[in-house]
Amino acid sequence: MRRLLPVTDQTAAVDREWSLDELAEAYAYPADGTVAGTETGSGPGGGTGSGGGVRATGRAWLRANMVSSLDGAAQHEGRSQAISSDTDMRIFGTLRGLADAVVVGAETVRLEGYRPARAREAFAERRAAAGQSPAPAIAVVSASLDLDYSLPLFAEPLVPTMVLTGAAAPPDRIRAAEKAGAEVVIAGDGPGVEPVRAVRALAERGLVRLLTEGGPRLLGQFVAAGVLDELCLTLSPTMTAGDAQRIAGGPALAVPERFALASVLEEAGFLFTRYRHI
Repeated sequence: MRRLLPVTDQTAAVDREWSLDELAEAYAYPADGTVAGTETGSGPGGGTGSGGGVRATGRAWLRANMVSSLDGAAQHEGRSQAISSDTDMRIFGTLRGLADAVVVGAETVRLEGYRPARAREAFAERRAAAGQSPAPAIAVVSASLDLDYSLPLFAEPLVPTMVLTGAAAPPDRIRAAEKAGAEVVIAGDGPGVEPVRAVRALAERGLVRLLTEGGPRLLGQFVAAGVLDELCLTLSPTMTAGDAQRIAGGPALAVPERFALASVLEEAGFLFTRYRHI
């Protein structure tokens, strides 16, 4: 892997495998209102260390992690694995290792076979120093609460799984979720979840380093609501054709949201980019 941006005296053309510590520095959450990688730092990615600023201020920072083929597909035959890579999965694990909570749509949970986030020794010291739990909580967004609570995501989590839903969700399904051990969070007045309230509800629980892994409909809702702070986008050197979804779905925005390029890493033709909301 090599870093293409930001350019500093540490930028090197040498292609080598980065350690998890180096990746964690490169993808650190923002401190003092800045985004890791937009300024020169001690890490190879220009990061700012542990990124404690979000917790100190109580303001949530929502980043998304998605992968796209060259022709814009976010998945192939319903799953993202075919357009991903080993390094993409290492970055996926790193982003989870830095997050307080992973916010994901119910359909993505079903399609990707989500399991509980696990505690990883490589991030244990970093998480303890930041006052985080051993692993991030998984927060599933669902209006219907039509979920299989026998799955390991609900039956075997290290940190209790959360379910975000609306006030008009079926009461019997709310009870079923709570009986399964999930924490039900009401984040909307109707049946569905309102993105602004979801982010606020998680922040009120001390979960301020937020990561969403989609799917496309949920990411589109976050973008439309103006609450997405950062996009970590892997551009895969593949083409799928077909009619696969893009990384964000839903109605078109009246005015496109603008993001600024913060950093670029490259390996084997994959570009690992980070953009921050302007």
